[in-house]
Amino acid sequence: MRSRGTSIRTKVVALLLSLVALWMFAAWVTLRDGFNLLGVQLLNSTVYTPSEPLLQELQVERRLTQAYLSNPEATQRTALEAEQRKTAELAADFAASVRNWQVDVAGSSALDTQLGMTIAQVNALEQTRAEVLDRKIDRIAAAEAYTNAIESIFQIYDVTGSLDDKQIAGEAAALIQLNRMKELISQEDALLSGLFGNGRMSGAEYARYVALVGSERFLGEETRVRLADADQRRYQQLVEGEAFTRLRAVQDSIIREGRPSTQLPVGAEQWRGTVEPVLAEVNGVVTAGGEGIVDRATGVAVMVVVRLVLATGLGLLAVIASVVVSITTARNLLRQLDRLREAAWQLADERLPRVVERLGRGEEVDVATEAPPLEFGTDEIGQVGKAFNAVQETALRTAVEQADLRRNVREVFLSLARRTQALVHRQLTLLDAMERREHDAEELEDLFRVDHLATRMRRNAENLIVLSGSTPGRAWRRNVPMVDVVRGAVAEVEDYTRVNVLPLGPVSLAGRAVGDVIHLLAELIENGLSFSPPHTTVEVRGQLVSNGFAIEIEDRGLGMSEEDLAAANHRIVDQSELNLANAARLGLYVVSRLTERHGVRVRLKESAYGGTTAVVLIPLELVTQADVSPEDSGSFRTGSAIPMPSAPATDSGRPVSLAPVALAAPTTTASEVAVTSAAPTPADTAAPTTDEEAEADTVLPTRQRTTPATGTPDLPTRARRGPAQPALETPT
Repeated sequence: MRSRGTSIRTKVVALLLSLVALWMFAAWVTLRDGFNLLGVQLLNSTVYTPSEPLLQELQVERRLTQAYLSNPEATQRTALEAEQRKTAELAADFAASVRNWQVDVAGSSALDTQLGMTIAQVNALEQTRAEVLDRKIDRIAAAEAYTNAIESIFQIYDVTGSLDDKQIAGEAAALIQLNRMKELISQEDALLSGLFGNGRMSGAEYARYVALVGSERFLGEETRVRLADADQRRYQQLVEGEAFTRLRAVQDSIIREGRPSTQLPVGAEQWRGTVEPVLAEVNGVVTAGGEGIVDRATGVAVMVVVRLVLATGLGLLAVIASVVVSITTARNLLRQLDRLREAAWQLADERLPRVVERLGRGEEVDVATEAPPLEFGTDEIGQVGKAFNAVQETALRTAVEQADLRRNVREVFLSLARRTQALVHRQLTLLDAMERREHDAEELEDLFRVDHLATRMRRNAENLIVLSGSTPGRAWRRNVPMVDVVRGAVAEVEDYTRVNVLPLGPVSLAGRAVGDVIHLLAELIENGLSFSPPHTTVEVRGQLVSNGFAIEIEDRGLGMSEEDLAAANHRIVDQSELNLANAARLGLYVVSRLTERHGVRVRLKESAYGGTTAVVLIPLELVTQADVSPEDSGSFRTGSAIPMPSAPATDSGRPVSLAPVALAAPTTTASEVAVTSAAPTPADTAAPTTDEEAEADTVLPTRQRTTPATGTPDLPTRARRGPAQPALETPT
């Protein structure tokens, strides 16, 4: 399961490393025989070769020592001293040869231990030699010292490594045993050489001689069956030969007639003439057997070299070929996967967002052009590429279909909003006529409430127009005083009597932005009224600043947390597409769309009174003072008193009074910052009124008057529909 998260490159490298490890194991198995062969050759040159003359000279020195201890003549002493010097030189050469780092590498720890013991025993003979020359040691102890040193050399042969060929290893061990048989004959020679001085042997010496003869004959018969065929024939010729037959006869005669305290049946010269040819022939058989083993080991070495070449050479070539093929395959595979990955990222990061953006602008998109099929080959990666081609085509087609669906939904909303807007407009016209004919205060109050509700309904209908991306058909051709814009926004809220409008100064707003700004201010004012206690007021103030006209709408309500303020401000400046899943925040979308049209900026912040303050910054190019152009408006003085303007006039010069410019939005929840809204559309112009009625329409609804008859708030004159509205031009 863990390998699923590993890259393909890592998997290929791991596979190659496994292949290399397998090759290294096979090569080591083969190289081990080669190293073994080299080790045998090295040990043969550094251990076996210098040990053979040392072994033979120790046997000679042992014999001469026994002869000297038996007959201490001057000639015997001279020969012994010369042999001792020769043996000491061979011992020094042997010690120098085995103390080599190559022996440590080719040998084993057991061999190192045995070599150390052998050198120690050979060096210990120096004391034995001195005691022999001083005649301070008997023949048995001296012979035992030399025999132990010789036996330690044979133990070296036993612990040294050999070829893994079991047959050759067995034949080599048999030759070592045959060499031991020669050592037993040499011990017999040394024992008898020590008896020729007086011609008699003691009981212990007789028993020792019998044991040596028995061991030598037993070892010879046991070794014969383990020798190679050629070595067996040589051995058979040896034991059947004249020299070996004479040796057997002499041995038997000594055993029969050489009882303790009796005279030996042979003399020194006869024994020397009997034993020396046998020792030479046995040594020849051992030497010939060794050469045969070398010849047979040559074939084994050749097979080792062949296996070495095959395992290391051809195996290495196979590994290199596998590495090249794997790297090439992995590179091609990774190249295809990189193309597939780049295509996927390009689809996700560039092509699909670009198509969605084009669809958002209403452009036509050809799926075949935007999603051309990519060629990835015919292998498994190519099949995945074909599946990806189908996926990207489906994704783009789905995006186009979804865009068409959203566009159709917007068209439906826009059609319904237009129809509702037309019906509400006709309703407002009818209510206006009814209000003009009615004189009863209570009936006028009810008609006004119905009129106000219809105005709010119209604003809700225009919300759909704004959210659908269209522009309401209502507009102004001339600049409108800012105070009338604010009063028009106040007129679109239900609880307008709680709104306190401070002086705004002699500033006018460009006609093209009047409808949207009224709608925007109405949303923010109604939001402040909705989330503040009924006994509090919402304060609206404004002044000209360096980069525009700033309007502040401050309530004294519940307020918002820092997180909510940050989220609301982000939603206002975010111009992304409407998210239908967040229907509770539609008011923020409406405010965002209204600010986008004219560059108006809106920011919410915490009020010093605990509520929320909405700051609306209108750009300088939309603001004028009296007849001053927008370019000269930067020199206006702010904070001046707002004169009460006269009623707007029609083209004939007669004053008119108009219905509210937009519908009030329904009450929203406390989590919203702004309620849903829409841009206003032009209202029908009303019939001319008297100057008193026109002047009454300009009065701000910042106070209430109670009539004596009903005790209800006295609505402003001119149909008691709230504050006056900005003058409307003929709809464009």
